[in-house]
Amino acid sequence: MKITVTGSLGNISRILIEKLVSKGHEVKVISSNPARAKEIEQRNAIALIGSIEDYGFVKSAFEHSDAVYLMIPPNFKSPDPKQSIKKAGDLYAKAIQQTGVEFAVNLSSLGSHLENGLGPTSANFCVEQKLNGLQNVNVLHLRPAMFMTNFYGSIPLIKAHNMLGSNFDGTVIIPLSHPKDIADAAFKALDHLSISGKQIQYIVGDEKSGFEIAQILGNAISNHDVKWTTFSDEQLLSALVRDGIPEQIAKVYIVEIGSALQNGHIMEDYQLNKDQSKGGTTFQDFSTEFAMAYQMQKQ
Repeated sequence: MKITVTGSLGNISRILIEKLVSKGHEVKVISSNPARAKEIEQRNAIALIGSIEDYGFVKSAFEHSDAVYLMIPPNFKSPDPKQSIKKAGDLYAKAIQQTGVEFAVNLSSLGSHLENGLGPTSANFCVEQKLNGLQNVNVLHLRPAMFMTNFYGSIPLIKAHNMLGSNFDGTVIIPLSHPKDIADAAFKALDHLSISGKQIQYIVGDEKSGFEIAQILGNAISNHDVKWTTFSDEQLLSALVRDGIPEQIAKVYIVEIGSALQNGHIMEDYQLNKDQSKGGTTFQDFSTEFAMAYQMQKQ
């Protein structure tokens, strides 16, 4: 089958591309970075270099495809990241409709049941609704939770101060997802086009509190002094901007998500459907990967 994959060679798309190619599918990969073309082609996929904000390019990329994998990367240059997500979703939906693609796997997020949710969840809600409005198109919305791999960003803080944390209390239980589990769910749906109608699938491999996360990662690196620290919104935002993350991206993707986890609304629909969630990687499994990354990162 012919499948178009967005997301370039990101943590999920890279794994998905390799799985699809290994099963003999013709895979076209959208990337905005010309430097990625060679690496994509080395994976026996077809590189399509352009912007997902360019409708003509997106439409051309979707043409003659049996299915598409949709993800919307953060727009670091946008003054309104949420609006950027909505616009990209509109272009994806229009391109699917105009090209006759019948199957789509959409990378959404935990909390996308909330029309006015914090972080990117409200924008993802709009994207889901737009795709659900397409006639004769089968759509699977994947809703992962916090990526386990996000904790790689805590390595410098652990090395310097024996701490990690966020703007929510250490007692808060956090649903956690590993990118490879998300890629696996997308692959299984695309490999045999096992999508019918409009579906939602949560991808959660584990649930841990902040305190448990600190303990597990500390044990993995043989440092039992690692502690979870709760930061104020202002402290967290200031630190993120100081590290080079654009302020609006930091607010939407990190600070607001932390607030949503603290108040719990983001998890309401997941809690109702958690018995049907998928994801085989536990946080203990991930801690081994974390320890390797920790050792490789210089002081």
